[in-house]
Amino acid sequence: MARTDAGSVNRRTFLKGTTALAATLAANAGIAAAQQPNKSSSDSQIRRVVTGKDSAGKAVVQFDGVAANVQSRAELGTTNSVFWVTDSTPSVISSNADAGNRKVGVEPPPNGTIFRVIEYAPQKDIHSDYETKLRTIRAMGLAPEGSAREHPRDPGMHQTRSLDYILILSGEIDMLLDDSEVHLKAGDVVVQQGTNHAWVNRGSQPCKVAFVLIGARGQ
Repeated sequence: MARTDAGSVNRRTFLKGTTALAATLAANAGIAAAQQPNKSSSDSQIRRVVTGKDSAGKAVVQFDGVAANVQSRAELGTTNSVFWVTDSTPSVISSNADAGNRKVGVEPPPNGTIFRVIEYAPQKDIHSDYETKLRTIRAMGLAPEGSAREHPRDPGMHQTRSLDYILILSGEIDMLLDDSEVHLKAGDVVVQQGTNHAWVNRGSQPCKVAFVLIGARGQ
C-alpha cells in the first residue's frame, strides 16, 4: 500500500512539473510573438527626401520624412506609396509645394510623371477571388487592350499610356504579358512601353517595386 501511495505522489509531482513547464513555454512564446515587429507595416514605410533651393539659391532639404501618400488595397494585396507627381515635361522645379501630396490615378497626367513604390503581397496571402479583383481593377479605370479586355488571363492585367521605368527593390515577382511571363528579382529593371501586363507575387515574401511613369503617346 505504501508503495502505491508513493507511486501516486511521484506521478502527481511529475504532472505538476510538466504542466508548469508547458505554461512557462507558452508564456515565453507569447512574449516572443508580441515582440516580433509587424514587417508588412514597418517595411512599407519609406523615407522620402526632397531637395530644393532657398531664397538665396542655396540647395536645401525641403521635405524629409516617411512618405504619407500611401494607399493600400486588400483586394489586390498592394500598398502604393506616391512620392512625386508632375503635370508637364519638362517639369517645373521652382515651386516649394509638395507635389507628392495629391490624389492621382495609376496613369500619370498626359504630359507628366509619377514616382511611386508598390509593395505586392504574396498571392497566397490574398483571399479575394478573380471577380473581386477584376471589379477593383476596373473601378480604378484600368483594363488591358485588345481581345483580353473582357476576360484577361489575370484580373490585374492592364495597360497604361505611359513609358515606365521599373526597378525591383526587394523580393521576387512575375510580370505577366499577353502570352508570356518574366520572373523578376531584386536588382532587375524593366522598361515597359505601354503594354498589357500584370504583377503576380508567387513567392512567400512581399515584393517591393519602384516605378517612374512618364506620360506617352500611343503606338
